[in-house]
Amino acid sequence: MIPTGELGSSSRPVRVAIIGAGPSGFYAAGALLQQKDAHVTIDIFDRLPTPYGLVRYGVAPDHQKIKSVTRIYERTMKDSRVRYFGNVNLGTDISHADLKAYYDQIIYAVGAQSDRKLDIPGEDLGGSFSATEFVAWYNGHPDFRHYEFDLTVESVAVIGVGNVAMDVTRILAKSVDELKTTDITDYALEELRESKVRRIHIFARRGPVQAKFTNPEIKELGELEVADVIVNPADLVLDEASQAELAEDRTAQRNMETLRELAERGSTGKPKQIIFHFLRSPTEISGSGGTVSAMKTEKNALYATETGYLSCRGTGTYKEFDVGLIFRSIGYRGVPIPGVPFYDRWGIIPNERGRVTAEHGGAVVSGEYAVGWAKRGPTGVIGTNKPDAVETVKMMMEDVKSAAIPAVGAIGTAANGQQSPQPGGQNGRVDNIVAFLRERGAAFVSFADWQILEQIENERGAQRGQPRVKITDVKEMLRLIRTAKEGVAP
Repeated sequence: MIPTGELGSSSRPVRVAIIGAGPSGFYAAGALLQQKDAHVTIDIFDRLPTPYGLVRYGVAPDHQKIKSVTRIYERTMKDSRVRYFGNVNLGTDISHADLKAYYDQIIYAVGAQSDRKLDIPGEDLGGSFSATEFVAWYNGHPDFRHYEFDLTVESVAVIGVGNVAMDVTRILAKSVDELKTTDITDYALEELRESKVRRIHIFARRGPVQAKFTNPEIKELGELEVADVIVNPADLVLDEASQAELAEDRTAQRNMETLRELAERGSTGKPKQIIFHFLRSPTEISGSGGTVSAMKTEKNALYATETGYLSCRGTGTYKEFDVGLIFRSIGYRGVPIPGVPFYDRWGIIPNERGRVTAEHGGAVVSGEYAVGWAKRGPTGVIGTNKPDAVETVKMMMEDVKSAAIPAVGAIGTAANGQQSPQPGGQNGRVDNIVAFLRERGAAFVSFADWQILEQIENERGAQRGQPRVKITDVKEMLRLIRTAKEGVAP
């Protein structure tokens, strides 16, 4: 056990700031709370009033079972050593320098907020979007609630075959009856009610064995009320390299079984069709009046690289598809944070097993760490973040025990050089960050405040047979919190 008075002791806990209240941030907090040899206090910051990140704004509204993981995060927040500061923006409300002044260790759990582009002509035409934008829109993310998607078109292209691409496809293909009992936003449901979309083309640059969707996702497409899945049997004839890859991959084997079943079933006369196109890459988007009207694609062929990876290259055979809306889902990347190292090539915060480094492969930056997609890139599912966070926390505790990080002073120093108010609270809790944020004019939201919003959402949902009715406007969120605290009916 760490001696009294030293960093990590009961009288001087390690003060940790976690930037980002998504799954990776909560798993990191949970791992920190499980430490037996060091005492910690944790402040979790998020720029939105609402916690849970991609669980709230990324998981599809018809996947409520996945969203139930928030119960675990709630248990973390109920620990007296943890506080939540929502609606606090890093860079305006609080700076990197401020965090360094107040906290011994900082964890960046900021995810990968940007998406990769196709880099083809016409990509910036109206009607060409990232899947991220559409997902955030129908999930009620405040930054995307005002987006407009023309669902009066008959044909849509979805580029990519990961789970996000399948989510986008499924939401477009489902009936309103299938969606109205979910927590999809009201405005999205009304737009989908009037949707004229009848054909959803899914494009994969490689073959079916290399598809990244999980088996439950592809099976769901085959169970929709009003949409058939069309798979060309010829696309399921594999070359030797794909056969060898298939033999070693259980997920791919299950996917191929499902795809073969769908290919055999074919069209059953449902009003919508989901059409898979394997080994085909977009090469150009064209339009009229500044809006997408068609997409040109090239047929690909697989080849093995020196490492054995099956890549693809164009064959010179082209085909054009008439589509009025395009969603690309080809990967994500992080964006730089002022004052924090960034490795642009991979779109991540450079790190060694979670310890932030000054540059890729460079020296470790004392007291700063990364978890989740900011650490490893956009790979894995929600549960992947748990062992990832455990690894980072292990590095943090090693640094505490070896005195590799300097303890910040008992009184934090603000960026303007002025000492902040005296610390207070139980178990060494430093409360001067509260005074600092108030001085900055930050209208921060506590976890208790969030629970007020959550109760309102749940009650509204219960009245309509939905899990919740999401509040999507930040000003409205803050107003509801304020009026509830004042005892005024919302």
